[in-house]
Amino acid sequence: MLIGEVARRSGVSARMLRHYESLGLLRPSGRSGAGYREYSGEDVRRIFHIESLRSLGLGLREVARALDDPAFTPSGLIDDLARQLRERIAAETRLLTRLERIGAAEPAGWDEVLRAVALLQALRSPSPGERQRAALGVAEGGPAPVEALAEAALGESDPHVAGALRWALARAGGAAVGPLAEGLRSSAAEVRERAVRALAELPVPAATALLEGALEDGDAGVRRAAALALGARGVARAVPALADMVVEGANDVDAADALGALAGDPTRADRIAAGLLDRLGHGPARAAARLRLVQALAGIPGEAAARGLSDLSRDEDPTVARTAAYLLQLRAA
Repeated sequence: MLIGEVARRSGVSARMLRHYESLGLLRPSGRSGAGYREYSGEDVRRIFHIESLRSLGLGLREVARALDDPAFTPSGLIDDLARQLRERIAAETRLLTRLERIGAAEPAGWDEVLRAVALLQALRSPSPGERQRAALGVAEGGPAPVEALAEAALGESDPHVAGALRWALARAGGAAVGPLAEGLRSSAAEVRERAVRALAELPVPAATALLEGALEDGDAGVRRAAALALGARGVARAVPALADMVVEGANDVDAADALGALAGDPTRADRIAAGLLDRLGHGPARAAARLRLVQALAGIPGEAAARGLSDLSRDEDPTVARTAAYLLQLRAA
């Protein structure tokens, strides 16, 4: 076959076939009487082999080695090509994410685009101070890329930077709920807890619903953070988790304060007191937990709490008994 027919059948241009020949990658088997290149069936098969290897991302030099070097082993090269491709995909994915986030902020002009780019770069800085300044500087520019702020908040371990990011997200309001909800689906408990803490700053019903769902989380830290946030919002569903925190001594002062605030509703006070008293344990080993329960009951109004303190004033542990008796006196004053 002459070069024109080979080009039509293979889909490789005559110019590229001549280039392959100049590199020594492809050699026509013969020449016609007029001096034209003639390609055999074996030549055509080699062309298809070349194109197949190029489709994998091999350069022409690597294709030549693969076809002509008997000692060439493809596994290492294929692994390297796969690694390079993964790196390119990751880079392109990062670029796509950045573009989507800038687009979501609906910039009105190039100044806003450039501010958004600068923010995204600063949020990935290795310097906590620069990340914090970037979060606090959100108010100075145009619309912020909320998804980028949420991603940064979910991955931030520095408490000062995390606080600044939560502040920035709170300014976004309900728009931040969706990105933070993704964090609640993370397999990492620390990410879920960060999502809860950020949602606690959003006073919108959708955030409250997500926090209520977090009360069922498998991690105690996530449940406790959700309970404190819900207690501050006056959500009674948090009461059992808050009572458990008092017994366990985990943020027990904050939990007791939240229970006291919830008990400000007279319809809840006796139920909250009963929930605390149900968790009483006996014996010296549980004396510390009983003392924490006594202190929590001090902030609960109503007859149920008063009766509980009266009973605890006769506790087998003298510290618990004295504390309960003293709190009873304060209530009577």
